[in-house]
Amino acid sequence: MDAIEVVGGSPVTVREMRPEDEPQVAALFASCEDYFAAATGGPALPADVQSLYYALPEGADFDQKRLLVMCRGEGVVGLVDVVDRYPDAESCSVGMFLVDPEVRREGIGTGAARRLVAEVAGRGMRTVAATCPGGWEPGLGFLRSMGFEVGAPQEPVGGAVGNRTRSSGETGLRAATLRLADR
Repeated sequence: MDAIEVVGGSPVTVREMRPEDEPQVAALFASCEDYFAAATGGPALPADVQSLYYALPEGADFDQKRLLVMCRGEGVVGLVDVVDRYPDAESCSVGMFLVDPEVRREGIGTGAARRLVAEVAGRGMRTVAATCPGGWEPGLGFLRSMGFEVGAPQEPVGGAVGNRTRSSGETGLRAATLRLADR
């Protein structure tokens, strides 16, 4: 993906995550403690970066998974976890969308999200699905600002999410949907 111009900052590039990005993604996770506290009730764990590669919703294949990093220069400033063509051929699902707190509110997340939405629409997808921790207002506000319809909080069902066991501190998620056909 081409660079995203950012107001007041240098350009940001969105590209596929590489193994050599893992230390910077781990640092990103550590800096996004507000997200992890809202999502799991605690900080990111060392294995969370590795679990990105394997966490898939039920019924999805590994070839549908895309891990993207947002980079300013050589530094990773964000991450997007996407499953293409899920839950159906006209949809994609975003599992995680993080922007480093030091660069939030610079337009990086909005720019990356708009480019990704245009890309998936260009490939014939009509819906983008996402989830957000029920009490994480920065994420809920971002989804609403992008035009997502945000549903009511849903309490966790079962003991697992993706490929991991839920922690005792996890709260209900809110599902969000962006219908591209209406745009």
